Amino acid sequence: QSIAQEVMGLLCMVLLTLTALVANTVVMLVILKTPLLRKFIFVCHLCVVDLLSAIFLMPLGIISSSSCFNRVIYSIAECQALIFLNVCFISASILTISIISVERYYYIVHPMRYEVKMTIRLAVAGVIFIWVKSVLITVLALVGWPQGNGATSASRCTVYWSPGAHKKAFVIIFSIVCFVLPTIIIFAVYCSVYRVARTASQQHVSVPAPAAAPRQRSNSITSQVTIITTRNLPLPRLMPERFFLGSNKAILTLVLIVGQFLCCWLPFFAFHLHSSVTAGTVGGGHGEMVVTWIAYSSFAINPFFYGLLNRQIREELARLRRSCLNRPLGQELCLSVSEASVQENFLQFLQRATSTLETHTSCISSSPRNRLDQTKVAFPIPGQVPEEGS
Repeated sequence: QSIAQEVMGLLCMVLLTLTALVANTVVMLVILKTPLLRKFIFVCHLCVVDLLSAIFLMPLGIISSSSCFNRVIYSIAECQALIFLNVCFISASILTISIISVERYYYIVHPMRYEVKMTIRLAVAGVIFIWVKSVLITVLALVGWPQGNGATSASRCTVYWSPGAHKKAFVIIFSIVCFVLPTIIIFAVYCSVYRVARTASQQHVSVPAPAAAPRQRSNSITSQVTIITTRNLPLPRLMPERFFLGSNKAILTLVLIVGQFLCCWLPFFAFHLHSSVTAGTVGGGHGEMVVTWIAYSSFAINPFFYGLLNRQIREELARLRRSCLNRPLGQELCLSVSEASVQENFLQFLQRATSTLETHTSCISSSPRNRLDQTKVAFPIPGQVPEEGS
């Protein structure tokens, strides 16, 4: 039974590593290859960080976690290098996720301000900030390590190998900076975006038909036909269905993103906090291995949640795959609101929530009467801050 568990654990670790390698590489190449997708610079940076973790950190984690490599010995310098990579890549990945959440918030709630201020210079400054902060936290982890030519087993190469009072301070600071604060930011940002999406849906449910508004009568035949056809649009029938669909998608997105972050990183930081503040408790062993690989699974999950679940990236990936296979691209299909994927992100949901008439009428047919029905009505998104004209 012990051998079977060891083999299963090793297979799971190898599978996670391969998944992280392939998924992050695919998403990164799709973004870099497509000019229109280069606006996802922070998603691309997250894939780079997770890919580096899959190349350097996760294989070393397999050696440290599996009993098949018990005879592997690390010197002090090699163990310090492993701790450096561990803390640095974890910090960079979590900080990048936090910046992606803030970027999405401004992209949705303050779109005009985002278009003006989100420049290449600001994006590069954000990336530099992530790495500088990660390196500073990592340097704090390496303070007080013993000097000399000592060595230790690979399975014991953790931050607790060098005991000292500063280790407790480091773990507390590391947990606050890289888990507590990002969790508060992610939860607050996505709750704010959810409230905006829900308010937009409720507003559309209660919006009357355009013909119900008092308007000045016109003798024009075109205006009379327009009033008749807009009165016949099935808005009261579609709006309640779309409201529940949109609300469910918004709730599902919030639960998936926040839940995935908490499931991957809460056990890791809770274990290290408990090990640092409990007297006589020394890290390492089976418990630390389990929570470490639960955290490492985030490197394999992130490209799906922040990359492949984005419809633009999926469509571009499918187009590149078809072009590589020399297949015809085919005719693009018009996706109605009811056929929309539950995996849409908040931005795509809000775009649908604010363009109901355009989406509905563009997918019906191209007859003259239906073209006459395409009356565009602009609905402001509740929660947006009015922008001042430049």
